[in-house]
Amino acid sequence: MDKGSPSIVVACDGSVQSLSAAKMGAELAEATGHPLRLLTVYPASKESVLVISGVEHNEIEAGKQQHSRKVFDAAKDAIGGRTDATEEILLSGDPAHEIIEYMNAHPGTHLVLGRRGHSLVRSLTLGSVSEKIVRHVHGAVTVVGQ
Repeated sequence: MDKGSPSIVVACDGSVQSLSAAKMGAELAEATGHPLRLLTVYPASKESVLVISGVEHNEIEAGKQQHSRKVFDAAKDAIGGRTDATEEILLSGDPAHEIIEYMNAHPGTHLVLGRRGHSLVRSLTLGSVSEKIVRHVHGAVTVVGQ
């Protein structure tokens, strides 16, 4: 992918909110003619638990692939054939950090992501992934509620 080319990237995690974001991203891609890319982040917390539990590296990698396939397939089902995703991007680590790094490395990208409905207390103490991304990304971000 050309790092400077405009595209629509949908951050997917399999939640209802990310499926709504996939629909919105497909509509934006269709309206603008920009390619649609799907992105998911395999959380470092899951990977750490597996490493500590002694799970083999190849099993962890297989788990990541299985996770991403499930998430990407759900997003494609939500899109319903409106447009085809030109790329599927699997990252590993802290979701907010990885998405911010990706966006900052790909200027011209418009990110679409869902907002999870955490309680006010949890949002204030932990912050949400979408809030962190909006604060730190240099570029267009659309946050979709349910």
